[in-house]
Amino acid sequence: MNEKGSALMPKILAINAGSSTLKWKLFAMPEERVLASGLIDRLGQARSTVKIKFNDQKLSFDQPIKDFHEAVVDVMERLKDLHLVAHLHEIKGVGHRIVAGGEHYAQSVRITPAVLADITELGHFAPLHNPVQAKYADIFSRLMPWAVQVAVFDTAFHQSMPPENFLYSIPYDYYQRFGARKYGAHGTSVRYVTQRAAQLFDFEKLIVMHLGSGSSVTAVQNSQVIDTSMGFTPLAGVTMGTRSGDIDPSLLAYLMDQLDLQDIHQLIAILNQKSGLLGLSQLSADQRDLEAVEAKNPQAKLALTIYANRVAKYVGSFAAAMNGVDALVFTGGVGENGGEMRAKIMAHLGFLGAVIDPLKNQSRGREVDLSTPDANVATWVIPTNEELMIARDVQAQLP
Repeated sequence: MNEKGSALMPKILAINAGSSTLKWKLFAMPEERVLASGLIDRLGQARSTVKIKFNDQKLSFDQPIKDFHEAVVDVMERLKDLHLVAHLHEIKGVGHRIVAGGEHYAQSVRITPAVLADITELGHFAPLHNPVQAKYADIFSRLMPWAVQVAVFDTAFHQSMPPENFLYSIPYDYYQRFGARKYGAHGTSVRYVTQRAAQLFDFEKLIVMHLGSGSSVTAVQNSQVIDTSMGFTPLAGVTMGTRSGDIDPSLLAYLMDQLDLQDIHQLIAILNQKSGLLGLSQLSADQRDLEAVEAKNPQAKLALTIYANRVAKYVGSFAAAMNGVDALVFTGGVGENGGEMRAKIMAHLGFLGAVIDPLKNQSRGREVDLSTPDANVATWVIPTNEELMIARDVQAQLP
């Protein structure tokens, strides 16, 4: 296709927003070609960082960006100034990653005022994410009113979980009245990986390990989620970078007394931001830092051991819940690049018939079958692509 024809193709912007970051990726659709990607970091601080990649260029700028509105305006101006679009009206749709959709949303939807109100209300289930993402969706809607705005929910793919797996063993009316149940997260990533796995090999029972700063394990049977490790919020499940994962609720009351805390939210903040690998090692939340010193730092080694232990326990329990497993998939930043951690986890899973080749396991950041020829359960690395999943969902909503 010539350049003129390519320019006429609709462009879609995928947005992944946090309280201090704004990540974006621009696609030419329906060919699914990435035109550019960018990141605004340290939003609201004296000096924010703006990074953009397109073609073979990498640009970086330092400038003050005080709020969400300025961040969106910066993205729009960069797209024009760098000639990534001749006119902003070339962008026909904007997809927004939304963490919590509750039971309201089992699929991606166009954002209307009612949907925007729901996203804000569902902030009870993701207080660090939904309110921010709702604000960005509102700003994009006002500044780009011609573009279709679509909400892509992290929880949506997990809505196929049966009640025996999503319900907690608490009074049933707490679920009926307050929505107290497991919702999970990373659903957009797991959906992408599940679809890609189906193109690569045959399976009925799949376990996806999305491992990164936030980590989760998900059981998928016949392309439907059966269970997942994260819970009412992303705090539950396996040990993560700064999150504790599963913990005895009675410990919260005990720690509040010992630490003389008056507000439960103070302790929840500790479990979210100061626990996990960071809390255990007292050194870093980054596995690469811990692996560099684990030979001489017992706490760093223990933190990594606990991380692998918790992931393997979930894999084993999900294999039992599905009465077997056909394939394991690693994805996410650690899953795709962390050969040492993959090896630590797989050392626990030989009983499943899953064995990996040490040479293949040296692979970083690419799609690869790690299995040995005699393995009864396949083990793959499949890099996730949540932004592409968002773009596809937006494309499906275009008139």
